[in-house]
Amino acid sequence: MSDVLSQSEIDNLLAALSSGELDADEIKNSNDVQVKNYDFARPSKFSKEHLRTLEIIFEHYSRLLATHLPAHLRKSIQVTVMNSEAITYSEFSNSLSNPVLLGIVNLEPLEGSIIIEMADVLGFAIIDRMLGGDGQPLDHNRNFTEIEIMIMERIFATLTELLVEPWRNVVEFRPQLVKIETNSQFAQIVSPSEMSSIVTMSVAIGDIDGMMNICLPYSVLEPVIEHLNTKFWYSNMQVKDANDYKDVIEIAISKAKVPIRAILGQSVISVNDFINLQKGDIIKLNTKIEDELDVYVGSIQKFKALPGAADDSYAVRIKSIIREE
Repeated sequence: MSDVLSQSEIDNLLAALSSGELDADEIKNSNDVQVKNYDFARPSKFSKEHLRTLEIIFEHYSRLLATHLPAHLRKSIQVTVMNSEAITYSEFSNSLSNPVLLGIVNLEPLEGSIIIEMADVLGFAIIDRMLGGDGQPLDHNRNFTEIEIMIMERIFATLTELLVEPWRNVVEFRPQLVKIETNSQFAQIVSPSEMSSIVTMSVAIGDIDGMMNICLPYSVLEPVIEHLNTKFWYSNMQVKDANDYKDVIEIAISKAKVPIRAILGQSVISVNDFINLQKGDIIKLNTKIEDELDVYVGSIQKFKALPGAADDSYAVRIKSIIREE
């Protein structure tokens, strides 16, 4: 119920209106209720916070791609997240051209699948590079052959495996590449009216540029949609102790293989003597039997040792360690 004005308040209001201090139309418009338009065909299920968090996740994903893909293609790769937007799945599928590479990925334990879409220019450049070429795309459009699709399955398998780490702060899932489609009509994973988030990334393979899109339907992300905010994402970031990295590095180094060689001695002979060497000939070295041998690790002298045997193999016994390099 509105407040009842006193007589003095009514007089002051009338005086203000007559003097021009207040405008009757302005008072009328101030009481109007602001109505926000709502499109039922495009329900706003993804907020700006959700889209921003998806960009952060896939920025991490793009850095992983730029690190791992050069191992397959032997060429520098740059991946940049362009933007993220919420559109219906029909709008996404209608924007695809044929042929196109669509990797359908299942995200267990989440129900449903997502799509990794790669432009055909990138697909043909990757195939050319993996078959020993310079990584140049085709001059004309054509469909992918069965052999080319099998080659791309290896790349899409890598793209799928790399999804785990960026999403670890939100959900632990086990992504699995289901299949690769080259026709968008056969990749109807959700209803056409389903809202989906599209994360667009720019991929540069040498001088070749192309787009890669990740389609994330709302029905797939609905169980974890509340976790798609920057506060939750940063709060769940695993802070790793420096000692953890130290242990990992020590384990990796301990498994590394390094060449070791023991130098019995040195000698100088003529080329003619070298050519005429026969089995049983004796070469005089500059060391004696009781002298210690120089043992090299790589190109660095690290040990002094005595020659010997172990079982049926030649061996050396370490006598001292050389600390200075």
